[in-house]
Amino acid sequence: MYNVGMSKGGTGAGDELRVGLIGFGLAGAVFHAPLISATPGLRLAAVVTSNPERSEQARREYTGALVLETPEQLWGLARELDLVVVATPNRTHAPLASAALDAGLAVVVDKPLAATAAEGRALVGEARRRGLLLTVFQNRRWDGDFLTLRHLLERGALGRVLRFESRYERWRPRAKPGWRQSGEPEDAGGLLYDLGSHLVDQALLLFGPARRVYAELGRPYPGVETDNDTFVALEHAAGVRSHLWMSTAAAQPGPRFRALGSEGAYTKFGLDVQEEALKAGGRPGSPGWGEEPESLWGLFGAGEDLRPLRTEPGCHQCFYRGVAAALREGVPPPVDPAESVAVLEVIEAARRSHDKGQTVVL
Repeated sequence: MYNVGMSKGGTGAGDELRVGLIGFGLAGAVFHAPLISATPGLRLAAVVTSNPERSEQARREYTGALVLETPEQLWGLARELDLVVVATPNRTHAPLASAALDAGLAVVVDKPLAATAAEGRALVGEARRRGLLLTVFQNRRWDGDFLTLRHLLERGALGRVLRFESRYERWRPRAKPGWRQSGEPEDAGGLLYDLGSHLVDQALLLFGPARRVYAELGRPYPGVETDNDTFVALEHAAGVRSHLWMSTAAAQPGPRFRALGSEGAYTKFGLDVQEEALKAGGRPGSPGWGEEPESLWGLFGAGEDLRPLRTEPGCHQCFYRGVAAALREGVPPPVDPAESVAVLEVIEAARRSHDKGQTVVL
């Protein structure tokens, strides 16, 4: 019998919350495991991966965690866990999250919540019926540049926002093999589901629901079935227009953010520094974590009156702090899963728009 050292229900103030992580690829190994381990009150108790090399890596880097081969082995430990994190290929998000809820466990699901909005709504309903926490790892809400822009908007520094431009562009002249390049609908591959889950989420968080969606899904790589160079335009109910680009075929990336308002604008180049720091072995809490160099700061102002604006420190670890607080104190989760269903609704509308060559009304 496996034993992770704590009986179910150990959520008192003096107890650690035990976390089981399913998946130890990019999402699990680079993001979830380090952030869980860096969060006070959380302990990575088990890792599930069937890959021998990843199993060895997990044992080496997280000596206190039990390494398992299948989710079924993890369900056998449900009474000794408080939380399960699903960091597996997109097509498995909904089935594994549902199985975790069936086991009586709170769940974090990596974005996207599910392959379809219908699956996402079913998960949200299931979690509510069972009275269990369900939330989605929309970590880009805690990118430093997004936090900076959000605070500018909150204090009305740009005036009335007219147009919001957001890009997540990279230069990868050859497509990487794997499930993300699959054209099967159930795989939810391509950039619209991948980077688009972040960009759409940020736009909806800033400006509210979308009422019209237009999209162009480009496939610049021969033999690749999914979109790798995509544009989505949203008209929000509040009147703001969001223009979102996601690409791995951008030899010269555009600005990460460009928010144009009636009183001023904010333009920011470069990607948040936390992902590269995590890949290099950095961890939250280390000196300078999440801080951008001055050379990457954005410009704020209007006309010729422009000045550099310090980027606020990024805080991806704030997501798991919020998860711990939700489990211990009963406060709302850091990401309402219903908001992630709304993201899926926009993504599905974007696919319909591309297929039909017309704007889709939500």
